[in-house]
Amino acid sequence: MRTVIFDLDGTLADTSGDLIAAANAALEALGHAPQLVHGQDDATAFRGGRAMLKLGFERLRFEALAAEIEAGYPLLLEAYGAAIDVHTQLYPGAIAAVERLRAADVAVGICTNKPEGLAETLLSRLGVRDLFDSLVGADTLPVRKPDPAPFVLAVERAAGSRTSALLVGDTDTDRKTARAAGVPSVLVTFGPNGRGVEALAPEALLDHYDDLDRIVDHLLS
Repeated sequence: MRTVIFDLDGTLADTSGDLIAAANAALEALGHAPQLVHGQDDATAFRGGRAMLKLGFERLRFEALAAEIEAGYPLLLEAYGAAIDVHTQLYPGAIAAVERLRAADVAVGICTNKPEGLAETLLSRLGVRDLFDSLVGADTLPVRKPDPAPFVLAVERAAGSRTSALLVGDTDTDRKTARAAGVPSVLVTFGPNGRGVEALAPEALLDHYDDLDRIVDHLLS
C-alpha cells in the first residue's frame, strides 16, 4: 500500500502561535521577560521547544544555556499542554488532501518531533485524529527524527510499505529523515521559510495541498 507520512508542526498545522506563547510562559516562570515574537520567530518554533528556549536565553545573554534550557523545557511543555489550540490552525486544504488520499487507498500517518501525548491531544482537539492511521512522536521511541526509525514505525503502524512511502515535511530535519529512510521527501513552501526549502533539494515542493495528489502519484507511481 502506498503511504504518505506527514510531519505535524509547520506541515499540517501552523502551531507557531501556541508554541511561542508556551516558550514565553516558560521564560516568565523562570523570572524573565518574554523574548519570542509570533510572526518573527515562527521558523524557530517549528524546530522545537528547546530551540525556542535557546533563542530566548541567547537574547537574554545567558551563558549557561544548556542548564537553563533543560530547566525551562518542562515548564514550556506544561504551558503548551494547557493552551495547545488557542491559535493553531490547519493549513488550507490539508485535511481535504488527507481525505482524498484515504479515498484513493493511500495509508496516511504522522511522524512528529512533538511529544506523542501532546500530538494526540492537539489532533483530537482539532477533530482530525481519526483521519490518520498512525502517530509517532518524539518520545515514542528512544530516538527521534532525523533518525529514520520513527518514520519507519509510522509507516508500519499505518500498515503501509516502506518501499512505497514518502514524507511530507517543512524543515531540514524532515529532509534528512527521508534521506536516511531512503524515501522521497516533499517539503511545503507555505511555512516561514517559504521557497527557501528548495535549497534542501527535496524530491518535490508543495505550494498548496491541492497539488499533493499529483505529487504522490508522480513519486509513488
